[in-house]
Amino acid sequence: MQQPAAAPAQETGQPERTPLLSIAPAALAARVVELGGKSFHAKILRSAVLAQGLLDFESMTALPKQLRERLGAEFSVLAAREVDRVHSRDRTTKLLLSFAREGGRDATVETVHIPPRDPTLGQGATLCVSTQVGCPVGCPFCASGKAGLVRNLEAHEIVEQFLRGRALGELSRCVVMGIGEPLLNYANLSAALDVVHDEIGLGARKITVSTVGFPERLRRIAPTKPRFQLAISLHTPDDAQRDVLVPAMAGVPIEDILAAGDFWFESTGREVTYEYVLLSGENDSEGHAMRLAERLARRRCTLNLIPFNPVRGAPYARPMLAAVEHFQAALAERHVVCTVRWSRGVENDAACGQLRIQQLN
Repeated sequence: MQQPAAAPAQETGQPERTPLLSIAPAALAARVVELGGKSFHAKILRSAVLAQGLLDFESMTALPKQLRERLGAEFSVLAAREVDRVHSRDRTTKLLLSFAREGGRDATVETVHIPPRDPTLGQGATLCVSTQVGCPVGCPFCASGKAGLVRNLEAHEIVEQFLRGRALGELSRCVVMGIGEPLLNYANLSAALDVVHDEIGLGARKITVSTVGFPERLRRIAPTKPRFQLAISLHTPDDAQRDVLVPAMAGVPIEDILAAGDFWFESTGREVTYEYVLLSGENDSEGHAMRLAERLARRRCTLNLIPFNPVRGAPYARPMLAAVEHFQAALAERHVVCTVRWSRGVENDAACGQLRIQQLN
């Protein structure tokens, strides 16, 4: 385990510096001029951080030295303090990042860098990012919402996770499946993804945003041609059980969510991926598979089966391999396209939110 990074300026008695990416490009250009630079230096500055991945001013040698010193006195390239870093045997790295606190409450999130299983293929890693500090959805099998919601992440705080992830190794794709419900912080997420697409260079088909549904929000967003792939977490084909597994969606019929997924496909031309966490003895029976197949019949979609990643204190267990294979086979027999996605870094509490909960405790 790596030692946490140095404390932020406000904890060491130094003047608090402004996070660089929290400043709009036009405002940054104006401030660069006030500090003695030229307006085009602001573009060089953003490119150095976002395109080149330079995370300290001293290394930005395309800028005049005096300007770099003045920028360093006023701005910080990164806003968060690294509280913890955990490495797993499969080379997965989880970062626990602490952003600005609100009212003295915890403001930590997790970001996970997941290298390809076969490093010889030359592929980049997958990055899992968070969108909120805590989560309001409250799924009982997930650690992310155990302490409730503290606040939304700002756009620059979401972008920073990409910068920190890329510093661990080249990225080939991103999943917005970390702490928080992305659609409940969509304005900031959308602004962040614009930066990721346009300045970091990760394409729309390389980014997947995972949500528990919210049909009215999906119908509102779809016609805007969002720049990401969509994944919707179902976890069960039965309305009554989903009310328990996804409390924030209690009373919303599964068929309404699937209809919104159909509308998404019609509006964007991109198939929806449905996600299903397999909980031993809870939602992994053949009957569940049959009813799920009926729900997804004739829909252009893919199903991801995710064997439960153990969470301390949760009253659920991961199904045995044979049960997972049986469930997948039952779906395949009914012509549902599905894959099994085994979690990485399990020996180090890889389930989303667990590292944060440990820190809170």
